[in-house]
Amino acid sequence: MKPFREPKQPPAAEPSAANGPAGFFRRHSAGLGAIGVVAAAVVGGWIVMSQLAGRATSDRSGMLYPENVELVGAAEWIQGDLKAEALRDASLDNGLPLADPELARRLARGFDIHPWVREVVSVTLRHPAAARIEIRCREPVAMVSVPGGLLAVDAEGIVLPSNNFTAESAARYPRLGGIVSGPRGAAGFAWGDPLVEEGAAIAAVIGPEWEPLGLVECRPAARPQPPQSWELTGSGDRLILFGSAPGHELSGEPTAAMKVARLRELATSSEPPAGLIDLTVSPPKPAEKPTPPAINGL
Repeated sequence: MKPFREPKQPPAAEPSAANGPAGFFRRHSAGLGAIGVVAAAVVGGWIVMSQLAGRATSDRSGMLYPENVELVGAAEWIQGDLKAEALRDASLDNGLPLADPELARRLARGFDIHPWVREVVSVTLRHPAAARIEIRCREPVAMVSVPGGLLAVDAEGIVLPSNNFTAESAARYPRLGGIVSGPRGAAGFAWGDPLVEEGAAIAAVIGPEWEPLGLVECRPAARPQPPQSWELTGSGDRLILFGSAPGHELSGEPTAAMKVARLRELATSSEPPAGLIDLTVSPPKPAEKPTPPAINGL
């Protein structure tokens, strides 16, 4: 038996020169050349744009840095660097492009959220990259007694950063006692208690008279019906009934300005009255001396 053999296959045809790669390139050489030119142009343009962007980023005249930000209106009672804190907390301290159309708004927002800033008055940008920011700051008027220490508030009852105060500086402010609530938010937000707002308003109208008057504490008085009445304690056993907070006076009750004027008179009096001093009623007028009768003929 003859062994099995695979049938012979016809030899494969060799590709002609016209159909091979060389032929393809010869037929499409013009189109391929055009594609190469376009690709080179795209790559070249990308390189140029990258270089220009790099120059713009590295050009300090177009980038705003913290050292070129001028802050106007930072109050003297604020410890620390308010500008650096505001820029850092708002993530605006790493260089900002002056061409950013939102730059002024971002700067205003960054300072507006700082707990010491009451209002951002204006933001002015100029080239080379620089900025001038004007603000108004909150002013502390009282310290609220809380478990473990004191918390500063302004005239509207806004909580202030208390780490800006030492024990000595805090002692110079009126102290609000009898407050059982705690602040509902962080520094820069309202305490959230009407008593704190009223007490702060009283402390604001007394202001620098607090120390000369020898006052120690401002606290709510025991009074079941509204409006809330307030009292001031002084050195020794002095007790002053201040009455209603500013804007909450009862009919016929002296205004806060009249009460403070009377406190000043008492402070300068050679014989200040002892015991309870009631500022909710007008003091009696001194009796007029009778006019002596005229002598006939004179």
